[in-house]
Amino acid sequence: MDITEILSDQFMEFDIGTPLSKVAGTFENQELDAVIVTDGDEYRGVVSRRQLASSSNQPSAKVGSQAQHVPTVERTEDVREVARLMIGSDAKTLPVLNDDRVVGVVTGDAVLEAVRPFLDAVTVEDAYTEELISATSETTIGKALNLLREGGIAHLPVVDEGDLVGMLSLYDVIDFTTRGGTKSQGGSSSDFGSRGGGGQNRGGFGAREGDADRMLDLPVRDLMSDAVVTVERSAPLDEVVETMFEQEISSLVVTADDTADPIGIVTKTDVIEALTWERDDRNAVQVFGIDLLEGMDYDGVSDLIEGMTSKYGEMSVIKASIELQEHKEQRRGVPVVLARIRLTTDRGYFTADGEGYGASHALRIAANAVERQLLKGKTYGHSMKRVDTDEQAQLYGWWLGG
Repeated sequence: MDITEILSDQFMEFDIGTPLSKVAGTFENQELDAVIVTDGDEYRGVVSRRQLASSSNQPSAKVGSQAQHVPTVERTEDVREVARLMIGSDAKTLPVLNDDRVVGVVTGDAVLEAVRPFLDAVTVEDAYTEELISATSETTIGKALNLLREGGIAHLPVVDEGDLVGMLSLYDVIDFTTRGGTKSQGGSSSDFGSRGGGGQNRGGFGAREGDADRMLDLPVRDLMSDAVVTVERSAPLDEVVETMFEQEISSLVVTADDTADPIGIVTKTDVIEALTWERDDRNAVQVFGIDLLEGMDYDGVSDLIEGMTSKYGEMSVIKASIELQEHKEQRRGVPVVLARIRLTTDRGYFTADGEGYGASHALRIAANAVERQLLKGKTYGHSMKRVDTDEQAQLYGWWLGG
């Protein structure tokens, strides 16, 4: 299955010199996940809604300073490979090129819509993130914002004494803090939270207008949505995706089948990542852009990952994703390369970037950064189980058939 039928020619494009304040206004359209950044006719990268919401740049800054280098794809690229590229680059919108010009985009939502009918053989149990990052209703908005940013997540379940009482969206927090806290009843005046919580905001606790110095000290209950969608572990993924589209949300809180206790979360990203599972377990390491590596092959990269993790006791690598991207800047004929490592283990999730002259140099810088995280025990809160062979075979039946 390729992306010919699911790519869209509807996208926003901005020159690198466009002020970020102008770009930010385009994300009032909640359907827009990212914009394309160009330099004349040349593609330079994308800026995502979440990336812009999480940044602390001044509105007068130029969009070119925030352009993220993400992979580009051709019209006939395979859907599974697109899913891999999205997970590897942490981007849910990829530009589609024709003769080196951007002619469209393919989104994570489009991929999920295309594969949804084939996901009935896989359940939430197979894909969800078991370690739940959450807050309480008394957690301050400032601390919740740190949890969202440090975890690289956009939705934070609110749990009081084991009971799920709400959902906080990164976009709710950013919208609230950047607009001066002018909502007298709490909640989001622009409905940014509808993608995260799936319902109306609780409000009613009286956010204080204009009290900018104290906004981050307000409790989460002032801003959270109290309508949260849950799902049991036994639910098939096709139903999960259908619910996400119907409710216009991107995450569901997972509950135990016999209780209402929240035990994890399943997101659109989790489902897309399920599409990248290998049909066997021989390739736990995925490398995107391996052709850029000089003096190192796939086995060399695998050995690097194994050597990096073996220093820190008992740790099982479930999946390692390495992405290499070449920039135009060069030094003595050697291009600048960005290396990104995303490491999923039975002890947590680790991620780091490295930039260097040449791919091997960049990769080792990123690996050193991950090692420092391992040494400090710093994870990003995601813990996953290894998918067994039978489960993989269930999912890959449809790939083999078509």
